[in-house]
Amino acid sequence: MERPLEGIRVLSLTGALFGPFCGMVLADLGAEVIKVERPIAGDMNREWGPFFPGVKGPDKSAYYVSIHRNHKGITLNLKNPKAKEILKELVKKSDVILENFKPGTLDEWGIGYEDLKKVNPRIIYACGSGFGHTGPYSLWPSYDIIGQAMGGFMDMNGWPDKPPCRAGSSIGDIISGMFLCIGILAALRLREFTGKGQKVDVAQVDSMVAVLENAVVRYTLEKKIPTRIGAKHPTITPFDIFKCKDGYVVIAAGNDGIFKRFCMAIGKPEWITDPRFDTNPKRTANEAILKPLIEEYTQSRTRWEVAKLLLQNDVPSGPVYNVGEAVEDPHVNAREMIVELDQPQYGKVRVAGCPIKFSDTPIKKFTPAPLLGQHNVEVLSSILGYTKDQVDALQKEGVI
Repeated sequence: MERPLEGIRVLSLTGALFGPFCGMVLADLGAEVIKVERPIAGDMNREWGPFFPGVKGPDKSAYYVSIHRNHKGITLNLKNPKAKEILKELVKKSDVILENFKPGTLDEWGIGYEDLKKVNPRIIYACGSGFGHTGPYSLWPSYDIIGQAMGGFMDMNGWPDKPPCRAGSSIGDIISGMFLCIGILAALRLREFTGKGQKVDVAQVDSMVAVLENAVVRYTLEKKIPTRIGAKHPTITPFDIFKCKDGYVVIAAGNDGIFKRFCMAIGKPEWITDPRFDTNPKRTANEAILKPLIEEYTQSRTRWEVAKLLLQNDVPSGPVYNVGEAVEDPHVNAREMIVELDQPQYGKVRVAGCPIKFSDTPIKKFTPAPLLGQHNVEVLSSILGYTKDQVDALQKEGVI
């Protein structure tokens, strides 16, 4: 076995980012993930940029490619009765159904959880949505930004004098996708003992509430509403970004011992006993005084000059990178976090790699994202025994 999830088959009826991100993690871990898309157009994210120069049609999106490596891809018109029967036949021979349609949609089509568990009682039915499959808002449509907004995250993100801010990446989808993956793995584990599958329901809003960290107890305990404070930490100081000659550097003094080492490193030993700064609560109360003093030091130096000095003194620090700097960083590449795909119709493309590093089953192989319907013949013939003529006939009928 080369990867931990080899032998697990996942049917991914997903779109946008929430579901596909979960599918990508499962595929990286070795599951056979079969992406099921509508014919002709495919997933909506095939129309999201950036686009490959010179590539036309449904396979032009680099966005799609970046989250569908290691997949197989087929097309099914799930409103067609024959396509539904094909899906059910595939469900009989699969372990997981992954979908992020609006709740109730697949039930209306006759291929929801109650329908499919009759076909295969061992199936793990994993569903992602904005608000979950229960609750008063369950039928509301959603995207990442809604999850960030209604999960309380956006109001905390940004600067005090600016409006609430969406995170730079779609973490409402990404975090939810990771939670959904965790739920699938737990359900597969339980199935080893019970022999039965179950439904796994993960919502964007739930997921964003779950990662609010201490903001929840700050509200429930102190009745304070945490809001935007920029890059700094609400209860630890200094724990922020500081201006340098060429950008910003992070300094993270998570306890009094680190703060003492920081003071010695930059030649400010008097701060250690300064009554305004000698404990973390005092530093936090006087953050508006301390930050300008620190920036008097950092502004005359580059990011790396500051970071290297502090790291030599065991003070957590690092430059604030832009995306290009992160992608080209030698450590990031040594960790194989940028991988190359040989994408049909375009050629070599670099995408983010998998951050999970196994000692015995390293994730080394990355296959390109599927072209729309690329594996129709392979999947339907190898799993269901269809002939190529039968597959061609289904295509002519608009089933696939």
